[in-house]
Amino acid sequence: MAKGLIRIVLDVLKPHEPTLPYFAKFISEVSGVEGVNVTLMEIDKETENIKVTMQGNDLDFEEISKAIEQYGGSIHSVDEVVAGRTMVEEVTTPQD
Repeated sequence: MAKGLIRIVLDVLKPHEPTLPYFAKFISEVSGVEGVNVTLMEIDKETENIKVTMQGNDLDFEEISKAIEQYGGSIHSVDEVVAGRTMVEEVTTPQD
């Protein structure tokens, strides 16, 4: 049964190394992380801007942050957080 954070979406800036597959595998090995999706958003001469989506039953934001920093990345923003036992998807409303 899920408790705590079950999805976190981060905007991360990282150097070209490690490559995305290695970065994703490394993050997937953080305690509590059951799945990771890494999407390249922008690339320049020295860095990559990526969107990192993680799911699990009790994600530890501090441990995830330390792992990202260990691989040379920095978190620009926390773009989405889901907590609880059920994933609640965002819905479009007439105001959108």
